[in-house]
Amino acid sequence: MDAIKRQNVGAMRRDPNAKIKVEFDRAPLSQRLKAKYLSLFFLKKVVWYIFRLILLIGIAYIVLFPFITQIAGSFMSPEDFVDVTVLIIPKHFTLDTYTAIFNESNYTEAFLNTLILSVSCAVLQTFACALVAYGIAKFKFKGAKVIFALVLLTMIIPHQTLYSAIFGFFTSFDIRDPISTVLGGKGLFEFIGGLFNSQDTVGGMILIDTYMPLIILSLFGLAFKNGLYIFLLRQFFRGVPDELEESAYIDGSGTFKTFFKIILPLSVPMLITVFLFAFSWQWTDTFYANMFFKGDSTKLLPFIVKNIPETLRKKSEAYLAGQNLYFSAIRNTCGIMIIAPLVIVYVFCQKYLVQGIERSGLTAD
Repeated sequence: MDAIKRQNVGAMRRDPNAKIKVEFDRAPLSQRLKAKYLSLFFLKKVVWYIFRLILLIGIAYIVLFPFITQIAGSFMSPEDFVDVTVLIIPKHFTLDTYTAIFNESNYTEAFLNTLILSVSCAVLQTFACALVAYGIAKFKFKGAKVIFALVLLTMIIPHQTLYSAIFGFFTSFDIRDPISTVLGGKGLFEFIGGLFNSQDTVGGMILIDTYMPLIILSLFGLAFKNGLYIFLLRQFFRGVPDELEESAYIDGSGTFKTFFKIILPLSVPMLITVFLFAFSWQWTDTFYANMFFKGDSTKLLPFIVKNIPETLRKKSEAYLAGQNLYFSAIRNTCGIMIIAPLVIVYVFCQKYLVQGIERSGLTAD
């Protein structure tokens, strides 16, 4: 016991705070509570906590309230939109809006078409951007900085300025091919276009109302936001040690074998991140969809917002005062049904998304 006391005394001499702590622990409970909770420090801490809580609640309310009202409106009937006592909670709860959209707007067909197109474009964009980014990040050649600057430029130029050029290119798409005689006098791309029921024109062929324009843009790294994907992957590849590639070269691996066997397996989190970005943007794309799909308005999910199901339109005729609000709620419900799959994908893949952003090394060196 004496040794322990001497040890505590020595510790208190070396650390004055230890002496204060010991004296505080020996004080009566009432004095300790008074010193802890009736002090200026505790008051400042409580005020700061309350301020942060109110601020976060306010921000959450501003962000979430529009979504809450849209979700609540999707379960309302036309009667609720003419009832001034109904704000958020519907009086006549119904699933008619979801049922009509699912059955009359060809939701299943549009969902499958959008899924196939989004997955295909996302895979092609991820591969093409990874290949371009690896070349810019790891190989030194003349004009590398210029090429990278042009990549960054694609992130700045509004796509609306390129609308006429892109639309005209795929309206009369043709590359003269040496093997045209083998294909019956047609160019190679004219022959391929025939497989997709494209229309022949004097100067080429029409690829509008087919998936080919989006596939071609994705394959060559020219699709929407590809500049951003190349930038993210380039920053990631710059963080990969050069010694790994040098070891692979010593073992006899070539450039492409090293890329596929060494670099890509190390880049899985970043590749998943780019894939999720590409998939999400393609899923909700309206710019290219409106450009390339003119005939069939039910081909992709973003188009189901345009049309009001006929059963819901007839149902609203008895409540003309709230018809506009009801139609707006129907379109909002279409939007909910469009983004719901993305929310599900994010819930299961958010771990990879966070890892990819953390490892991207976002530095513009």
